[in-house]
Amino acid sequence: MASIEIRVPDIGDFDQVDVIDVLVARGDRVAPEDPLITLESDKATMDVPSSAAGTVAEIHVAVGDQVGEGALIVTLEAAADNDGADDADGAEPPAETGAASDAKPPAASAGEDAAADPAPSPASPAAADGEASVEVRVPDIGDFDQVDVIDVLVAAGDTVAPEDPLITLESDKATMDVPAPAGGIVERIACAVGDKVGEGDLILVLRGSGNPPAAAPAPARPAATAGQAPQRADAAPAASPSAAAAPARAPAGGSAASKAHASPAVRKFARELGVDVSLVRGSGPKGRILKSDVQAYVKDVMHGTRGQPGGGFALPAAPDIDFSKFGEIETTPLNKIRRLTGQNLHRSWITAPHVFQMDAADITELEAFRKSKIDEAEAKGTKLTLLAFLVKASVVALRKFPDFNASLSADGEALVHKKYFHIGVAVNTDHGLVVPVIRDVDQKGLYELALEIRELSSRARERKVTPAELQGACFTISSLGGVGGTHFTPIINLPEVAILGVSPASMQPVWRDGEFVARLMLPFTLSYDHRVIDGVAAAQFTRFLTTVLGDIRHILL
Repeated sequence: MASIEIRVPDIGDFDQVDVIDVLVARGDRVAPEDPLITLESDKATMDVPSSAAGTVAEIHVAVGDQVGEGALIVTLEAAADNDGADDADGAEPPAETGAASDAKPPAASAGEDAAADPAPSPASPAAADGEASVEVRVPDIGDFDQVDVIDVLVAAGDTVAPEDPLITLESDKATMDVPAPAGGIVERIACAVGDKVGEGDLILVLRGSGNPPAAAPAPARPAATAGQAPQRADAAPAASPSAAAAPARAPAGGSAASKAHASPAVRKFARELGVDVSLVRGSGPKGRILKSDVQAYVKDVMHGTRGQPGGGFALPAAPDIDFSKFGEIETTPLNKIRRLTGQNLHRSWITAPHVFQMDAADITELEAFRKSKIDEAEAKGTKLTLLAFLVKASVVALRKFPDFNASLSADGEALVHKKYFHIGVAVNTDHGLVVPVIRDVDQKGLYELALEIRELSSRARERKVTPAELQGACFTISSLGGVGGTHFTPIINLPEVAILGVSPASMQPVWRDGEFVARLMLPFTLSYDHRVIDGVAAAQFTRFLTTVLGDIRHILL
């Protein structure tokens, strides 16, 4: 069996281009014009078709390689009936072979091009002196009569450099950018997204340097003689530009990025920002990804609103509803604190599997003790509230159950236990929820804690708390004791693994020694991350906390 070497055909002015997909595997049978690999330059994406039928014997490139004209792609084992076809190809008239060759003298090439391509030059000067205007027109786009404009990459007044992409065209087989033939300022744009254009149609007018080129370089469109192997001129009939320029199809095992509906310019822009285009939702025609979509994706990631792809469990986009059709509305933008708090809580809710353990502590004796110390606290310049006791009691519980004073490592493979005890206290302010952190609670007394809680809460409401005072908490307490309710389920403040939600205390009948007695009961909820803490540990933690709050002497132990 004869072996056929398939090489990279003429790819225009590009020296090395990226291999972004390999569409065949060893042992695959291919027919003439079947795509073998997908190449991508800064301006275009194109498939390289097979010039003959056969079985893939060897693949010489891989995704990520850079190749140029003449580089070996695959070796085929040709079928026996291909030999005659090769001979027939070898009998091709010299005139046709010469027409496809770059070795032909420039004058002859120009003459032949003029006969076959009567369309106007892609760029022609509209003024000869001073600051010339250059009309940029659609260059040769192969066999296509009319193709869609799917993106206009510049606006009037923009300054462009030579080879900067101006518009993106799309046929049913290929996507290509049309580059600027010269530098200048965009004076007027003559097409819009959704228009259909053909060779010679006006794209825009540039106001340039006064020396515009006689003709614009063709965009990085696929070779007009794709399939012609450099080592011999008779390898196969020339493939149409549409076949050479076909974008990556959707073969099994193809990369998700190669299937993304995005132009080469947008792909390059995404690569520069480190964005996987397969994760970006396109807003253009037919779901095409635009430059603005990539920018919006980056903003979402930076704000924490965009996570990893969820596959079948990914959250659907919220519908954009026009509420004004139901009645009068007023739109008030969220301030930065509310926006960031919402984003952080949303990330926590979808990241950590929340479970809630509810209990109630008998704080009758604790409340009596607190009231007996009110005057002494005032003499020290503070107000002794229940929150100071809760902060201190939580540390006692965290010492006994160290898994609650920990965080999951970034890779999810380890638990980071903390040897310090910093407690976050949620404070409601006019501009949103703020959580200042009380540090080294285990080393401070009740009066000292009460004073620090009061000062930090006051500064948080006055927007005077510093970023450092909002970081480093091991455990958070959110108290609605002054508001109302019976129970609530707070969201964990990641990277912490638990949070305590405290509701108002109330007098309740409690069965003791054969009779009901009135006791002051404090309801609370422990929200915990089930990746780290199981239900038994959570129940033990809340039971121990009720014991500490029921007898504050445990704080001394």
